[in-house]
Amino acid sequence: MSHMKELTKGLFKENPTFIIMLGMCPTLSVSTQVSNALGMGAAVIFVLTCSNIFISLLRKIIPDSIRIPSYIVIIASFVTVVEMVMHAFVPAIYEALGVYLPLIVVNCIILGRAEAFAGKNGVLDSALDGIGMGIGFTMSLSFIALIREVLGAGKITLFPVGSFSGTITIPGLSESPIRVVALAAGALLLMGYLKAFFQWKTSRGKKA
Repeated sequence: MSHMKELTKGLFKENPTFIIMLGMCPTLSVSTQVSNALGMGAAVIFVLTCSNIFISLLRKIIPDSIRIPSYIVIIASFVTVVEMVMHAFVPAIYEALGVYLPLIVVNCIILGRAEAFAGKNGVLDSALDGIGMGIGFTMSLSFIALIREVLGAGKITLFPVGSFSGTITIPGLSESPIRVVALAAGALLLMGYLKAFFQWKTSRGKKA
């Protein structure tokens, strides 16, 4: 039960985007297309899980005086692996994510979980924490991107497969989109409403 709790807490109860409010920079910047959100989410899940595992394994060896620099070196190593893989196999996503991909190194979610959890807990719990928080971040990012792209551009951008171009056009909205939703101001407004909704749901859950 405890392991399941560590895996699922990042989905709703401690959602990194809507509850803990970490990783706002990539959330607001990358959530313009669903495909970008999924690409960034996959990268964060990999880096967060792997870095949590390694930091947990080395937590008793790393001196406190160099704890944060050591965490950054470990995280940067996995980010480099992600960059190379994306550059080789999904160059379109690599180009779309731009500078935000290498900035995963200093993403508050990654460093925050390393400091608050992986550096104090065992390997299995740390791995489950990384997977759960990564999935929660990906769900949040994809949900925001879906709303912004549908309302702001009248389409949904996925990955091309066979004869499928990867783009789904929404009749009506594609001709007259609400373009402000696709802009930074629209992203902030949407985040405010979603944050309020999650806080309301969380408070209701505590009362129940």
